[in-house]
Amino acid sequence: MKILAVHNRYQQPGGEDRIFDTETALLEERGHKVYRYTLDNDDIATVNPLLLAKNTLWNSTVYQELRSLIQLYQPQVAHFHNTFPLISPAAYYAAKDEGVAVVQTLHNYRLLCPNALFFRDGHVCEDCLGSAGQLPGIVRGCYRNSRGTSALVAATNGWHSLLGTWTEAVDKFIVISQFAMDKFIQGGLPAAKLVLKPNFLHPVPAPSDGNGGYAVYVGRLSIEKGLGVLLDAWRQLDSQLPLKILGDGPMADLVTQAVREMPHIEWLGRKPAPEVYDIVGNAALLVFPSEWYETFGQVAIEALAKGTPVVASDIGAIPELVNDRSGLLFRPGDPTDLAAKIASLLANPHQLARLRLTARAEFESKYTADNNYQRLLAIYQSASSRI
Repeated sequence: MKILAVHNRYQQPGGEDRIFDTETALLEERGHKVYRYTLDNDDIATVNPLLLAKNTLWNSTVYQELRSLIQLYQPQVAHFHNTFPLISPAAYYAAKDEGVAVVQTLHNYRLLCPNALFFRDGHVCEDCLGSAGQLPGIVRGCYRNSRGTSALVAATNGWHSLLGTWTEAVDKFIVISQFAMDKFIQGGLPAAKLVLKPNFLHPVPAPSDGNGGYAVYVGRLSIEKGLGVLLDAWRQLDSQLPLKILGDGPMADLVTQAVREMPHIEWLGRKPAPEVYDIVGNAALLVFPSEWYETFGQVAIEALAKGTPVVASDIGAIPELVNDRSGLLFRPGDPTDLAAKIASLLANPHQLARLRLTARAEFESKYTADNNYQRLLAIYQSASSRI
């Protein structure tokens, strides 16, 4: 099978970029011919704002380029990961007009919420879910704290809803958790076109022994990721367990201050993937304190692959990844409950050792490349049969 893989890369590489690269590489390893079409959000600074607004709604240049590529390469499927803002939904129509099946992976809630997170002012917000025109998000400037850019996102979603883009131009939507699927159905996407396929790891790292004697957090340093909850919990733990923090983001100053207050916290910044795996694998546990509706939780399955138990918020898709075989759940936004769950594990080394074995087994049963490849191929075949 020949596949056209389409992705609008982020200004700061994120999970969607990694999944796009991993998935396309896996397809190539399995003998498929994959043609990549990517644009980079680093280029936004060079685009006239009026042209950017127009292209977000409909990028006619991308439409023509993709039609030409499809005519040249003759793929059976065009698989999209992100079209916002440079590629635009016009790309779907380029594929449809050339008779190519369209598959879109939904990594976030962009179609239902201007900021794609269902999160504002430090709490979950569903005000735009099912709202005509997503007016609450516009009024509050939920995308980049700007009413203008929030209106552009909402207008793009609204116009393409009226145009029938989501119902007619896309053959299959891949959702990466049951929680996300339920939200998209609630938001009006056609249930018959939604199919569940979780993320995966490839290649798979070897498990580690977890004898480093510390906990680890990996991710963006931001409020929706639960950084405040994490740091408050560590104040309550009173030096029982050192903490390593990997990542960067807008709450970096708060982390710097916490490091000064609590010498048992170490901020390591960004690290390359092999080093992250080593640090996670040697940790006694990974803390995943998110306060927004995570659509999946890639860092959780990375920990499970290393055999590292996860203590995570009971919110969004996280309970689909973390259970009594892979870790513990705590009340989202509650640092006292987080500290209590960590303390209970530290007081029960036999439970911690058991979780290291079952966490890896949980990963192997659900998140390997072999299982994922078979699901992906079935989705492509189903989408193609609709043409």
